[in-house]
Amino acid sequence: MEMTEMTGVSLKRGALVVEDNDSGVPAEETKKQKLSECSLTKGQVGLQNDFLSISEDVPGPPDTVSTGKGGKNSEAQLEDEEEEEEEDGLSEECEEEESESFADMMKHGLTEADVGITKFVSSHQGFSGILKERYSDFVVHEIGKDGRISHLNDLSIPVDEEDPSEDIFTVLTAEEKQRLEELQLFKNKETSVAIEVIEDTKEKRTVIHQAIKSLFPGLETKTEDREGKKYIVAYHAAGKKALANPRKHSWPKSRGSYCHFVLYKENKDTMDAINVLSRYLRVKPNIFSYMGTKDKRAITVQEIAVLKITAQRLAHLNKCLMNFKLGNFSYQKNPLKLGELQGNHFTVVLRNITGTDDQVQQAMNSLKEIGFINYYGMQRFGTTAVPTYQVGRAILQNSWTEVMDLILKPRSGAEKGYLVKCREEWAKTKDPAAALRKLPVKRCVEGQLLRGLSKYGMKNIVSAFGIIPRNNRLMYIHSYQSYVWNNMVSKRIEDYGLKPVPGDLVLKGATASYIEEDDVNNYSIHDVVMPLPGFDVIYPKHKIQEAYREMLTADNLDIDNMRHKIRDYSLSGAYRKIIIRPQNVSWEVVAYDDPKIPLFNTDVDNLEGKPPPVFASEGKYRALKMDFSLPPSTYATMAIREVLKMDTSIKNQTQLNTTWLR
Repeated sequence: MEMTEMTGVSLKRGALVVEDNDSGVPAEETKKQKLSECSLTKGQVGLQNDFLSISEDVPGPPDTVSTGKGGKNSEAQLEDEEEEEEEDGLSEECEEEESESFADMMKHGLTEADVGITKFVSSHQGFSGILKERYSDFVVHEIGKDGRISHLNDLSIPVDEEDPSEDIFTVLTAEEKQRLEELQLFKNKETSVAIEVIEDTKEKRTVIHQAIKSLFPGLETKTEDREGKKYIVAYHAAGKKALANPRKHSWPKSRGSYCHFVLYKENKDTMDAINVLSRYLRVKPNIFSYMGTKDKRAITVQEIAVLKITAQRLAHLNKCLMNFKLGNFSYQKNPLKLGELQGNHFTVVLRNITGTDDQVQQAMNSLKEIGFINYYGMQRFGTTAVPTYQVGRAILQNSWTEVMDLILKPRSGAEKGYLVKCREEWAKTKDPAAALRKLPVKRCVEGQLLRGLSKYGMKNIVSAFGIIPRNNRLMYIHSYQSYVWNNMVSKRIEDYGLKPVPGDLVLKGATASYIEEDDVNNYSIHDVVMPLPGFDVIYPKHKIQEAYREMLTADNLDIDNMRHKIRDYSLSGAYRKIIIRPQNVSWEVVAYDDPKIPLFNTDVDNLEGKPPPVFASEGKYRALKMDFSLPPSTYATMAIREVLKMDTSIKNQTQLNTTWLR
């Protein structure tokens, strides 16, 4: 599964980051206001604190969405309980300051040349610019399967007479919500929770019944008389499965089972966003569906679908969550499926550019007419001195001790303090339980591997590694495939240039075929594809085929046998176009004086009626604002690289940005 990702060039430089916080209300006041409106339970307060922390460090391997626990031994259960306690609030250890600056740490990061990104297609003179100086300089709008670009432009709720009244959000006290959540999640030994009906009326009882059933899926209610007082008693209807399967009888038959909505989010990736939504709605994350994952350090707009949650409940989250906005609600019969999107539309600001107007014009015309090399971007390969492709190569080699060592060993580069301490403990003791205790959040890849090693022992690394979610495990071998592909495409362009040649590959439908000598003029460079290595692909019928073989042989891999003893790690391969030409390309150069001001309106700005920024004819700085659309699985950072003719790695961009802000 491929994802459109754009995180690799984000400038997460600790104190140097200029963050976007347009609210006139102090952060602490805003937080109190939001908590008051939503009457959050204790666990959710921790979540809100996490979400309000805008300044982020560079991520290590991705965290996973939790979808519930299976059976565990007592030791593993204890670890889970500890993990839940630790994740309720951010550990101070997570937020500690590093003695090294981010720029210093990134001296150890990867450059483009390290991962095979070495060529350009255009002849214009390059110039410098700062990419993602602010996360709001990078906006992604999803393009749906019908070709429409997703926008958040309607916060209204579809009228539905069967929806309960708005009183359901306020009728329960914070203490009652806490007790009901603990009952719903089986966090205590109570089998029911009784809520006394003050000022008893039939209408009041109805609202309480509706509130419990709507806000706490899986619970049923009944009315009881106790010593002359009326109580609403909540209890479990169908065991733990009820959480993942919202009640069927409470959903109108005439209404589509899925509520589709547009999610606008700032500085959160899609998986994190769904975790936040599911926590507030008190449902499992797996009832959400989407067409593609979106960048973290950006403003992104995409369509989400959720099973049997009303638009009314979703819209209420707009009062509770910062940096999120939900709207454009509709009820549909079907969920969304990964990969159904046509692509993404990008609005990008490159600040403090040095190029002349003529240089910018040449660069953007080239991008529009020729395009860019479809390299896998830097985010595919990690941010530390141990690239993800090295782990992938070790998996394919069946070198499991090396896999374990590469993931857990100390390394130079930008990492959170607790990960550094965990690695140091591992290097010193090789005790997985001791190293695990250094991690306040155990859902990272390192924590999952250490938990696996604690459970299965050091002699069964394969099973220990298998505890990591499948998508995260496959990320490593896909990274190796990408590394090979980047290097081979650079060599293909170096040897044959920007024209199709006999022996190149093109796709006819889903099948690859060779370009023959007398057929060359029927194709352009935009038709040519190259394979990611695997057992189900063919290779170009010219000297690049031998280059593939030599590269894999040097890595102790057999290009003729890409099947692995473990089926998950067998690579079938795929084909990828070598040149991409963006669609809907437009641009303008603007002058500005204040590096903190936004240079265009977002969907939320437009909803709030904010006028678009007005630019002077001259200013202290110049910025290039560019718009373009790309198909899935292509990297916007590689398009920007072609415009600037410069290294887009975090290492290089951080040094540029640090110099500018000194």
